[in-house]
Amino acid sequence: MAKKTVADIDVRGKRVLVRVDFNVPIADGKITDDRRIAQALPTIQKLVDGGGKVILMSHLGRPKGGPEAKYSLKPTADRLGELLGKPVKFAPDAIGLETDKIVSELKDGDVLVLENLRFRKDEEKNDPNFAASLAKHADAYVNDAFGTAHREHASTFGVPQLLQGKPRVIGYLIQKELKFLGEAVTTPQRPFVAILGGAKVSDKINVIEQLLGKADTLLIGGAMAYTFFLAQGKEVGKSLVERDKVELAKSLLAKANGKIKLPVDTVVSDKMSDDAVTKIVEGNIPADLEGFDIGPKTQELYKAEIAKAKTVIWNGPMGVFEKKPFQAGTRAVAQAVADATSTSGATTIIGGGDSAAAIEVFGLADKVSHVSTGGGASLEFLENGHFATLDILD
Repeated sequence: MAKKTVADIDVRGKRVLVRVDFNVPIADGKITDDRRIAQALPTIQKLVDGGGKVILMSHLGRPKGGPEAKYSLKPTADRLGELLGKPVKFAPDAIGLETDKIVSELKDGDVLVLENLRFRKDEEKNDPNFAASLAKHADAYVNDAFGTAHREHASTFGVPQLLQGKPRVIGYLIQKELKFLGEAVTTPQRPFVAILGGAKVSDKINVIEQLLGKADTLLIGGAMAYTFFLAQGKEVGKSLVERDKVELAKSLLAKANGKIKLPVDTVVSDKMSDDAVTKIVEGNIPADLEGFDIGPKTQELYKAEIAKAKTVIWNGPMGVFEKKPFQAGTRAVAQAVADATSTSGATTIIGGGDSAAAIEVFGLADKVSHVSTGGGASLEFLENGHFATLDILD
């Protein structure tokens, strides 16, 4: 997916409308993790240095159809100003007369953050009038929000549709995502190992089917493994399963020709807590217990598979890593992925979401090739290989 980037356009004196992902955690008006803002800096700095009038738009959280103070983007504008070392302006609405006035007064190199797009229902509906109200500010458009690139909303799809004939490009963050995910999907170095975890098979059915045709090995963990156990006729006790997906799991195993590897032992307990008493079981899980992590034998098997890999994609934890008794499986996989990067030069990609959270918790984010900024987006890209929101860009 070869796309023009911010490096390919002249923005001096132009108003550049940029979709960023400033959906950061905020508690009591304070940002608790500013990584998403920091990740957008290279694109923003390039536009500022080029003399553009930079207008940033984003969503934050899930406001219920109107303004909610706790979801205001004002703290992100303040933090961005600190990171850029210059004042950043803030518009109290995404569109409207006051916003129009602020935009009209921008000077070359200025940066403006618009208020939360989702304070208006029209954003997620891709309303053409809302898109037009945003697009009228733009002499050029940049999408650098990978985490929402799979959503055809007004800011990601409606606006660039209206800007045909004007520069419409991607930022450096999306360029990096497309490089790693795109190459993994189309031309992976082999062996190619995919690691899939999380709770539900249903969330990853299409990805599993796609990866069966591309990966050499699929390592399955998390609660989704227990649905596969049922498909094999095993007992799963009180473990989380999707009984309506058992036949599907059977068909995936039949298609896999041995590519799908399932846990051979499980960490079980009668409760999910930091003080849970655990035991390791192989085969059937007792009726009064629940599986919460892959066991030590599985950890060793999975580590051996990962060690042989030249390309690794990981999406979804191996267990409930947020609780200490069920952390070991996800930690072992995270370390194995980091080791494959440093020892055998493997290209290793963490597919956002809980996997990205885990790799951060274990202090290994800088030991892998790439940590995706979008969990759902990276899954959908692995499934389809493209996004309509990016297809329409130059």
